[in-house]
Amino acid sequence: MTDASSFAGRLEGDLVSLARQGDLEAYDELVKRYQERIYATIYHMTANHEDANDIAQEAFIKAYQALKSFKGGSSFYTWLYRIAVNKAINFLKQRKNKHHYSLNDLDFNTENNPDLIALISDKTPFRNAGLTELQKKLNEALMKLSEPHRMVVILHDVQGLSHEEIADIMDCNIGTVRSRLFYARQQLQGFLAEYIKSS
Repeated sequence: MTDASSFAGRLEGDLVSLARQGDLEAYDELVKRYQERIYATIYHMTANHEDANDIAQEAFIKAYQALKSFKGGSSFYTWLYRIAVNKAINFLKQRKNKHHYSLNDLDFNTENNPDLIALISDKTPFRNAGLTELQKKLNEALMKLSEPHRMVVILHDVQGLSHEEIADIMDCNIGTVRSRLFYARQQLQGFLAEYIKSS
């Protein structure tokens, strides 16, 4: 085993190699690097802190168990995202009939998502409205999207991933990512336009 403090500056590939040889501290460093982003992605899909935490943990455990099958064709972090996204999608399919979204519990960081703000900012003097109300409506609109469309908005507009990375994670081509993103933004704009008219 290597001293844990020496892992901080290591390249992802080195850590993956060590983890594949059974070095738990190397894997622990990989978890530390990506747990916040993985958790945030799942949370924006599930709208529930507890579920997001459980699914993120399951994803990291599954990734560790499957490390031997990781071929290195993509980055470890893209491969890990794919595992987490698939787990979240499976969870949502199982939950579909229960409908217990805790929309008020969402903390979608609107201020850091200029693409989403831009959907409504040029249509109305919306900047005067309370940010809390905007966040609530944005979350409600986001949860109305289908899982693939919600996922592409979360990965691109919230997590800042490129079209290429999203295509790899969602196992589709870049054209599909672009069209889903375009369609999702159109849908969001429609949902938010209803709110703007009624406000």
